[in-house]
Amino acid sequence: MKSDVILLGHGSGGKLSHQLLDDLIVPILSGIDQRDQNDAAVLAAQHGRLAFTTDSYVVDPIFFPGGNIGDLAIHGTVNDLAMAGATPVAISVGLIIEEGLAISELKKILESMRVAAGQADVTIVTGDTKVVPRGKADKLFINTSGIGVIEHDLEISGSNAQAGDKILINGTIGDHGMAVLACREGLELESAIVTDSAPLNGMVNELIEELGEQLHTLRDPTRGGVATTLKEIALQSQVEITLSETTLPINPSVNGACAILGLDPLFVANEGKLLAFVAEEAADQALAILQRHLHGEQAAIIGEVTATAPGKVRLKTAIGGLRAIEMLAGEHLPRIC
Repeated sequence: MKSDVILLGHGSGGKLSHQLLDDLIVPILSGIDQRDQNDAAVLAAQHGRLAFTTDSYVVDPIFFPGGNIGDLAIHGTVNDLAMAGATPVAISVGLIIEEGLAISELKKILESMRVAAGQADVTIVTGDTKVVPRGKADKLFINTSGIGVIEHDLEISGSNAQAGDKILINGTIGDHGMAVLACREGLELESAIVTDSAPLNGMVNELIEELGEQLHTLRDPTRGGVATTLKEIALQSQVEITLSETTLPINPSVNGACAILGLDPLFVANEGKLLAFVAEEAADQALAILQRHLHGEQAAIIGEVTATAPGKVRLKTAIGGLRAIEMLAGEHLPRIC
């Protein structure tokens, strides 16, 4: 690259645009040969149902402890497909770049996306790049869409939670949101908080293979956190959910930072966590599956579906009381993903 920063000309569709694509973006993300670069990717037909998802990432800052906007975008799309019980197959990447972004920073982000895609065994097959003038964006925004194939007959859905189900999570809550916030605000903590951003499709595949119809619901508690996600599921399935405060896994540093800032970890975003609703008799087996994974070593059973009362979520506190849990009101932590 002849320039050290992104210029408006990199979005012109002309020589600089082709240079950016040919020298940096395409070689890093996909390696597609120039003769195969068309207006659409052609994918082989898959057996079974298809899952399709899309998301946009505007996190601030674009680099944070343990990750950046690039691997976050790949992980988020992979995980959304996995929560539908799908095996991710292909991803598109749209880049909206602000004039002045350092080429070195863009390269680092692209390389992290390639690594994340490789870890999830998913292919980046198509994309788009636009450059906007200084002040019209904030360094870099990324849009991703993903396609996955569902090769089983299970109905894994937010509307499939059933009375008696046990609820599991694969690790500590609130790590991503607090990692980004601490970095953004320059908070000096005794122990650094690192994002939990990670691909969960391998873990989900094992849950599906080993639990079968005993696995009812999967959801990743991103924006709005665990509390909002559980409220959504309770409303979809028209059930009552009871959480146990004493079994919620929370990083002490996250707990401390939330206490200082007046935040509740239950409402803080996660990017490498899943909530699994499983039949009561399969709970211990599900926990063992989660705990044998790198991203599930601190997995726990955190609650259960206690009744068919429509849409209620309650937290059983450490002193034995019951606290009503509602959806997040307003914007808790803006630009966290």
